[in-house]
Amino acid sequence: MGQHEHVRVAVIGSGFGGLGAAVRLRREGITDFVVLERADSVGGTWRDNSYPGCACDVPSHLYSFSFAPNPDWPRTFSGQQHIRAYLEHVTDTFRLRSHIRFGHDVRMMHWDNDALRWEIETTRGTLTADVVVSATGPLSDPRIPDIPGLAGFEAAGGKVFHSARWDHDHDLAGKRVAVIGTGASAIQIVPSIQPRVGRLTLFQRTPAWVMPRMDRPISGAERWLHRRLPLTAKARRGLLWGIRELQVSAFTKRPGELGLVESVAKANMNRAIKDPALRAKLTPSYRIGCKRILLSSDYYPALARPNVDVVASGLAEVRGSTLVAADGTEAEADAIIFSTGFRVTDMPIAERVVGADGITLAEAWKDGMESLRGATTAGFPNWMTIIGPNTGLGNSSMILMIESQLNYLADYMRQLDVLGGRVALAARPSAVAAWNRRVQARMERTVWKSGGCDSWYLDANGRNTTLWPGTTGEFRRATRAVDLAEYEVVRVRDKETVR
Repeated sequence: MGQHEHVRVAVIGSGFGGLGAAVRLRREGITDFVVLERADSVGGTWRDNSYPGCACDVPSHLYSFSFAPNPDWPRTFSGQQHIRAYLEHVTDTFRLRSHIRFGHDVRMMHWDNDALRWEIETTRGTLTADVVVSATGPLSDPRIPDIPGLAGFEAAGGKVFHSARWDHDHDLAGKRVAVIGTGASAIQIVPSIQPRVGRLTLFQRTPAWVMPRMDRPISGAERWLHRRLPLTAKARRGLLWGIRELQVSAFTKRPGELGLVESVAKANMNRAIKDPALRAKLTPSYRIGCKRILLSSDYYPALARPNVDVVASGLAEVRGSTLVAADGTEAEADAIIFSTGFRVTDMPIAERVVGADGITLAEAWKDGMESLRGATTAGFPNWMTIIGPNTGLGNSSMILMIESQLNYLADYMRQLDVLGGRVALAARPSAVAAWNRRVQARMERTVWKSGGCDSWYLDANGRNTTLWPGTTGEFRRATRAVDLAEYEVVRVRDKETVR
């Protein structure tokens, strides 16, 4: 890459969002773009998360692009290796590799008010772009809590790593292993490693609601049918989508209706957990859905095994090889695996983006993330996020939301072309504020705000800046086209702003 290369669009990241953006740009006739990827292969979170048992909790036929159906999914819920292989297939099918710059970690992006373009500094050099599409994703940078004594544990020979940075060279066989956290990763890791570790201690701050995982192999006959008659795969996808659309109102408007779902989750636990004391530890005190609902049929059986201890308290301190919970419980460990999630509401990429007013995106979002239709932010012209604020889902496939944002991106680029010349679109602060007032007003009725829990959906101020409080159909309609009334049009020829 040359020192002074200029492109029409720079896409950051090559997960589902980045690859989807690349495909959509090519379909719009835009070939002057690059995808900047810090790693050496595509896949995003499905490349980084390779821990034992890693799999998706959204059905395979719904967790794929509508424009790239896969008739050969091997299971109803796909494992990490199959999803990563799918993304490699998409990359090759749509001839994207020539656009991807591997090993290009973005260090800083500055908006040039005079040239109306982004200056992008990477670990492999610099370039400029008219438009930046940030598709780094919220599940890309692990969060490890600052635990007193952790450095001493490592210095004494203990092993520490995050679930998203799994050390496959470290053998856990026969070891005393502590898993910190009880989220989506932990409930897959625990049953996967339990049979081979010497002792497993699970540190649980808050128990999760766990539903049975209705996973099974997809038969050869089904796959043959989907290959020969693609409409059958499309119908399968449509059915999966429709069922989840019907479920949305229980999460967003009538949380009381989730009581029946709770009874199913309790039955799932009661089948495996016979010890009343352990059952009490594992029973949540909040409404199901307030935190992410997890899917597993082997998590509870693993916790009931004799070599597993559940500590109903978070890890507070490490003293040598002794782990001390907040309630004083102690456990010995040779290895600590943090399953403590990601920097979702304080994404590191925000610290590397400097907008038109000379402040970083992190500073602009210091009181909470806000964007217009999950895509654009006031003060950051021609900068768009894929999976931006309030675009996450609690019960369906994020690929549906990504494709809606790709529609918005496509129309954004068309509007720039229609306007002509060196031009930028800057989201009006009033439009951003109005959009977010509506989103947050709707959020008050949801189970995520009223369910009685503290989750990673909420930021430091208690606002849910992560999830979308509606159906995917509603979001698709809201992002179908760019409304120029919500933007200021800035031209370079005389720095004129059309208001």
